[in-house]
Amino acid sequence: MESVIDRAFAPAAAAVEDGRIPGATLGIVDARGSRAIRVAGHAALVPEPEVLTEAHWFDLASVSKVIATTTMILRLAEEGRLDLDGPLTDAIPDLRQYDIDNAPERRLTFRDCLAHRTFLPAVEPIYTYGDDPARLRAFVLQREWSQGAPVYSDINFILLGIAIERITGAALSDWPFGPGLSFGPPPGPAVATEACTWRGRVMKGEVHDENCFALGGVAGHAGLFGTVDGVLTFAQGLLDGSSASPSMLSAIRTAVHEHRTCGWERRFDGWHGGHACSPETIGHTGFTGTGLWIDFDRGLAWTLLTNRIHPARHRDSGIFDLRPATGDEVINSLQR
Repeated sequence: MESVIDRAFAPAAAAVEDGRIPGATLGIVDARGSRAIRVAGHAALVPEPEVLTEAHWFDLASVSKVIATTTMILRLAEEGRLDLDGPLTDAIPDLRQYDIDNAPERRLTFRDCLAHRTFLPAVEPIYTYGDDPARLRAFVLQREWSQGAPVYSDINFILLGIAIERITGAALSDWPFGPGLSFGPPPGPAVATEACTWRGRVMKGEVHDENCFALGGVAGHAGLFGTVDGVLTFAQGLLDGSSASPSMLSAIRTAVHEHRTCGWERRFDGWHGGHACSPETIGHTGFTGTGLWIDFDRGLAWTLLTNRIHPARHRDSGIFDLRPATGDEVINSLQR
């Protein structure tokens, strides 16, 4: 494993050395629990430089969708507390409650939202409508959303997060996670993300995603923080089956809409996981520069965690080339 990660970390180390990203962590784990980790660069450059370590907590951004929300929904389905093919209104009866007979949102299912198989828009600046989390949740539920072709949409997972809260009667942050995973603020040193013009500060230990922040810092689409060990432990639980039932594993590995499964992406041409992984590989990325990929055929998973938007998103970090290059090096090094 050590020789594999040394070669696989080379592209990320070069990106740090060239100043394209401030810091990067790569972790690899197999189904037996063997793991290796490499770290380079800084957790923060401004306002003060801070060296990145294995102990730092990353804002996982949309990787929250698969580690947290997807897992919660599938576990509730396993317990018989929801039907994946039932409508969201089973949990949220007041969804578009002023147009019960005609609102298309009321026909959306849990599986539709998990696989982004809905008409909901890709982007909506919910945070610009106010700063009261309860009012913004009501806005999401009662808004008549414009309809279009299915696209990857945070709204799908915001709705799923609200459904989980309704079913369990508890906040998402009350869900039990293992060590190294937590909704923010994290209980340890945090990696800096963006110097936000809206909030007027460098985001560090606070969720970067504007909509999640406005919704109270925890939502179905973002808000989870994790250490590299925490993410690897989660991945190992899927590889060895210790944290997911056969039906849950089938749901995350089986395509529902194009290349999307329940929550995850399966390998497809041009995806972020590279070309060398097996067809039985799933993955997900996060806007802050994070990502997790799991190759079930090879019994191997890797996570690349960076702070590529620090101190600003408006520059070319090279992340879209770095991710597949890293994935290819992980698999090719394993085969040498």
